[in-house]
Amino acid sequence: MKSTSTWWKILLSGLLLAGTLVANADTYQPSYSTAGFYQLSNTGRTVYNMNPAWRFYKGNIEGAEQPRFNDKDWNIVSLPDGIEYLPTEASGCINYQGEIWYRKHFTPKESWKGKQQFLHFEAIMGKSKIWVNGKLLKEHFGGFLPVIVDVTSSLKYGEDNVITVWADNSDDPSYPPGKPQDALDFAYFGGIYRDCWMIVHNKVFITDPNYENETAGGGLFVSFDKVSEQSAQLKLDAHIRNTSGKSFSGKIIYELYDRDDKRVLSKETGLSVSKDLAKQISCKVTVETPHLWSPDSPYLYKLHIYIKDKAGNTIDGYYRRIGIRSIEFKGKDGFWLNGKPYPYPLMGANRHQDFAVIGNALPNSLHWRDAKKLRDAGMRVIRNAHYPQDPAFMDACDELGLFVIVNTPGWQFWNDQPIFAQRVYSDIRNMVRRDRNHPSVWMWEPILNETWYPADFAKNVVDILNEEYPYPYCYAGCDVTARGHEYFPIHFTHPMNGGGGAFNTENLDPKISYFTREWGDNVDDWNSHNSPSRVNRGWGEVPMLIQAQGYAKNDYQLTSYDGLYRTSRQHMGGCLWHSFDHQRGYHPDPFYGGIMDAFRQPKLSYYMFCSQRPAEPNKELIADNGPMIYIANAMTPFSPKDVTIYSNCDEVRLTYCKGGKEYTYHKPANESGMPSPVITFKDVFDVMYDKKLSRQKKQADSYLLAEGLMDGKVVATHKVTPTRRPSKLLLWADDEKVQMKADGSDIVTVIAAIADENGNIKRLNNYEVKFEIEGQGQLVANEETFTNPRPVLWGTAPVLVRSTTTPGKIKIRASVVWQGKHTPVPAELIIPTFPSEHTLVADKDELTQAQSASKDAGNKINAAPSDCEKRVLELQQELNRLKLKEVEKQQSDFE
Repeated sequence: MKSTSTWWKILLSGLLLAGTLVANADTYQPSYSTAGFYQLSNTGRTVYNMNPAWRFYKGNIEGAEQPRFNDKDWNIVSLPDGIEYLPTEASGCINYQGEIWYRKHFTPKESWKGKQQFLHFEAIMGKSKIWVNGKLLKEHFGGFLPVIVDVTSSLKYGEDNVITVWADNSDDPSYPPGKPQDALDFAYFGGIYRDCWMIVHNKVFITDPNYENETAGGGLFVSFDKVSEQSAQLKLDAHIRNTSGKSFSGKIIYELYDRDDKRVLSKETGLSVSKDLAKQISCKVTVETPHLWSPDSPYLYKLHIYIKDKAGNTIDGYYRRIGIRSIEFKGKDGFWLNGKPYPYPLMGANRHQDFAVIGNALPNSLHWRDAKKLRDAGMRVIRNAHYPQDPAFMDACDELGLFVIVNTPGWQFWNDQPIFAQRVYSDIRNMVRRDRNHPSVWMWEPILNETWYPADFAKNVVDILNEEYPYPYCYAGCDVTARGHEYFPIHFTHPMNGGGGAFNTENLDPKISYFTREWGDNVDDWNSHNSPSRVNRGWGEVPMLIQAQGYAKNDYQLTSYDGLYRTSRQHMGGCLWHSFDHQRGYHPDPFYGGIMDAFRQPKLSYYMFCSQRPAEPNKELIADNGPMIYIANAMTPFSPKDVTIYSNCDEVRLTYCKGGKEYTYHKPANESGMPSPVITFKDVFDVMYDKKLSRQKKQADSYLLAEGLMDGKVVATHKVTPTRRPSKLLLWADDEKVQMKADGSDIVTVIAAIADENGNIKRLNNYEVKFEIEGQGQLVANEETFTNPRPVLWGTAPVLVRSTTTPGKIKIRASVVWQGKHTPVPAELIIPTFPSEHTLVADKDELTQAQSASKDAGNKINAAPSDCEKRVLELQQELNRLKLKEVEKQQSDFE
């Protein structure tokens, strides 16, 4: 068997020959689909952003669906909206459950006349009703899939129109997930928590698959067959509807463009649709020498589709991003990608969609950043636990190289009433219709998670999946202990550690492929939830070191990264539970088992995961990759003497202090375990030696320097020095280099840190940080939720910042709450915002009111220091330092 390093060298050589490399990751900006497609100019189809300026009311109120209802006293919010701001510790059902109302005022554009208009909500939590100008147009059950309304005949031109949405996220067993929140391992955060679009196009158009309810149809369906490096066959199914009142004849044109926007093929097929009917048109094309999609070469094509009339005029059109790939699960031979056995286990994590403070209401950029952070950590598969997630997250997985397991909404609950099963089956159909064109879809998980459903349920869902995706490369997985597992080609199970290594290889069915859907969580019992894997980042380095070691290779019987790597090919890998800390209904504590916290600040286990990625750079990836090294020791007075290092390099050299001892580690020949074992240098750090150097005025000589070497050359370094006297704040945006959009919805995490003069973060301190803002943004924070001011945990304090709808600059200021002569100096940060890609639709007065409300929300910077005042502060600090030298000398004299 070849070593992990050798495997990567072979794979990388193939990647570099595959074609054009991705754009410079430093300048790359992600793009997001709208209602399942990307807009093309001059096609007669336009996307409008309906997110800004909705009136909002929490509770029950009579008559709010009526157009002339007075909503002027209601608050104004922008979508995505999660009803409320939450404290960071928001578990135990403290979130609101109940009725809510939204009302949006707008005047339809004159250009919409004579066209078709669809209102597309990506999701509304719970059950919902939608009125337009007082007319009830839609009732929906379920909070994780699109809600789409044809509003064409309900709009009134030249006057105010009102969209009214009623929603209720209360417990309701009639639709999935169905389980009461107080018995649920996640939370039913409410609201219109995903984007809302108005799609305007001509009367002959490509339909929406989640609106049409056509088995294996609706919209555009791209499937593949006979995929190889030489060629790939694409089957293109387009569902076209004609509401023009007369028959239509023309053609459908497909154009496939590569990453350089070079057209690589064109296909034309005739189209004839009778009035007021719809028709599905199919054709096949062959792509020669395709660039195949894989996690390590996530190559995306653009497939343009146009409808043209007899005269050649474009009537409708858009494009989708597609990745050409084949996936096969071959029992004892494991997982095959693009006709070849995948060379190593697929390792990843589960993901809940909630975020600190805002619940489930993440803008697209935060979904993209989540995917980016997980891919940076070397992950290659994400399980969407336990429901279909935001389309922006699926888009990100396509372009970043993350396989996805797509789940049906459900968790430990079944209702024998027939309506419940009907709604589960409807969810399965709609999640396949929504996500079937994503190359990132690795497998479907259509069963209900950890649920004792009826005996016939498993067969029913497999039949539905095969109906909705009747083409090659479609697979589904199921728990090995669940009823009906015999209908599934992939079974979920655990390889435990112990007894001399990983085991579960006895009695495996050679026809079945195996995968671990959840691993890593280690609790005392399922009521108390005490666990060495559940660690709040604020508890510091020792608990985080224990968590990371448990995830890597534990000394107790539990699945670990190392154990998953020691299995045969038949066991294909596993997904950690969980990527991020998240809130829960049935427990008072949040789940702390994430490798990042709820703000996506990394724990030490995050760097352990990063160290498992290949050391050879891969220019095919937008994600961070290549050699890395990280010292998991902060050199505090309470830091361990043993120094832990995470690195994927073949050799690691550690130097302790100038002129001090040097340590060297060589990675052992590792044929089956985790790619990069955790490195521990014993008895290195000595806080008393640091004290000795400090007393000798040699603080600069005290440090840990780690160097990672490949082929004898230093390719990665990390240096840690003890943090000295706290003197200032640092302030930065955790934006993954993604520009902030002025659409009233975009959010970025801004992080403040307490630091010494040299910029070293003071991990051990109990300050509280106050944030202030001015310009084109607002703080997503308030005193009631303890999010502003915010206590410092492990050296940092995060806050969320939302943009307005006006492009410009946002200035954020961070300072400690109680300020004096010797307290850390405040910091300021300026974030530019850029125009929205899509036209924003809202009542002008309400939009202006929303903007002014953000400015008057008590967030404005008060008495921000001028340049002159900043200089005075610096001089004052210098005088204070001179005074301190006298104090230091006298203390030394009397010691």
